[in-house]
Amino acid sequence: MRLLKLTLSILSISLFIACGGNNSTEESNSEENKMTSREMMQQQAKEKENAPKETANVESNESNIVELTIEGNDQMRFNKEEMKVKAGSTVKLTLKHVGEMTKQQMGHNWVLLKQGTDIMEFGQKAAGAADNDYIPQAEANKVIANTKTLGGGEETTITFEAPAKGTYEFICSFPGHVALMKGKFIVE
Repeated sequence: MRLLKLTLSILSISLFIACGGNNSTEESNSEENKMTSREMMQQQAKEKENAPKETANVESNESNIVELTIEGNDQMRFNKEEMKVKAGSTVKLTLKHVGEMTKQQMGHNWVLLKQGTDIMEFGQKAAGAADNDYIPQAEANKVIANTKTLGGGEETTITFEAPAKGTYEFICSFPGHVALMKGKFIVE
């Protein structure tokens, strides 16, 4: 009888431990998980450190194509005021109109201008060029690249060669937008 009680006691303790009643096992597992997480974070930091350095808004692949995305909204704002690329790269730029208003009400385009172009003067002339996506024919020689004009929910992609090193300006040339929808295009 005494042997039976001892055996039952041992079985009860074993069952208690196996079912998680022992905090030291949980702490041990938890500590192992923390170490694993810590090690994973250290490894990710090392991988990031060793990865090629890129600007936050630039995605590139091995074929020297730089993919950029910029959004325009119904509040006449681009989501980026600065974009960076490397000289000699091929730029694949996607413009997304994330608003809901029509092209006639709140159209957006993306226009990269040559250095020295007066953006306000260009914008004034662009207002009369609705039939040419707000790119005035007389000013076409000042444009490096441009998208078509979009309405809410639309997107378009263009591809062009990055100009020489320097800082350029991009704008939306829809009437009245140039004052708020502009930014720097930096070629390094």
